[in-house]
Amino acid sequence: MSVKRVSECFVKPQHDHSQDAKQPIYLTPFDLPFLNLNYSQKGLLFAKPPPSENQHFSITTFLNDLKHSLSATLTHFYPLAARLATRKQQNPPSYVIYIDPENSPGVKFVHATVEVSVSDVLTSTYVPSVVHSFFDLNDVICHDGHTMPLLSVQVTELIDGIFIGGSVNHMLADGTSFWHFMSVWSEIFRSKDENGYIISRPPIFKRWVLEGYDHVTSLPFTHPDQFIDKTENGPKKQVVIKEKFLHFSSAAVSKLKAKANAECNTQKISSLQAVTALLWRCVTRARHQPGKSETVCKLITSNRGRVNPPMSNDYFGNPIGSVSATTTVEELMAHGLGWAALRIHEAVRNHDDAAVKSLLNLV
Repeated sequence: MSVKRVSECFVKPQHDHSQDAKQPIYLTPFDLPFLNLNYSQKGLLFAKPPPSENQHFSITTFLNDLKHSLSATLTHFYPLAARLATRKQQNPPSYVIYIDPENSPGVKFVHATVEVSVSDVLTSTYVPSVVHSFFDLNDVICHDGHTMPLLSVQVTELIDGIFIGGSVNHMLADGTSFWHFMSVWSEIFRSKDENGYIISRPPIFKRWVLEGYDHVTSLPFTHPDQFIDKTENGPKKQVVIKEKFLHFSSAAVSKLKAKANAECNTQKISSLQAVTALLWRCVTRARHQPGKSETVCKLITSNRGRVNPPMSNDYFGNPIGSVSATTTVEELMAHGLGWAALRIHEAVRNHDDAAVKSLLNLV
């Protein structure tokens, strides 16, 4: 089962940018740590309408509608159609990376086909290896956005379905921003009004910077070889890794949350923290590590609501951070679900405005 590429093209914003939209967007200390990491990849799987419901479905028409609505959407999300650019200086060493909205062919759009059914994808015990090929720009790192598109969309036609996969440069957008874009694209696609449609949530591109700091962040380098290591996140060695999705019913999650809170005599622990605590304990138990060894549970969190004043939920960028709960294997195993969940809750609670700004000061 191999994916066959049928065609590819580039899609630009439907309308010319305003003068403000042509200005460079400088990357922030939130964004720059992702220079050496791979693109973020997310996708949506749809079943094709059965012939009895829609005898006139045409993949050609569908793809054209996607391209036209994508072009209209990019008018609002123009940085996705941009490329990275760099301003360098030798003495003193300076390497300033920014998003250049003017010099780019646009967003890459790929049409592909594969002899796989929706059922093949959904009912497999593990994620089928072919799903990896439903995305473009595999093994590309974020710094490659100087020569690669910042967003590539691959539409893969299955036997009885459609998979729309997006690969986005993680320095440009986190998951919240990516799904913001996808939601607006969906709005415009369904409206069939590509010219006059007013989107519900216009994105905000003005960069958030620490008070008193320059909005231009300069790295103390003169060449990317000084900070880019492609052996770490480049083409992977032939190591077979099995992936699996775990599904928890709402009833099961509610029970876990109630159990975790009851064990700690609190109501603070969230559903996510309870489920994460369960996974942390299960994975640690399965690893059979020495009791005195350290075990860490790390969560990625959005910083939009953690800084003061808070950023808008429509801030388009990559303002994310990580929080960690740390203990020893024997201590984690000696206590119950609630104890582990409370450690996670405390790590999240302590990731406040002061913690975020303290970390940014170190970058």
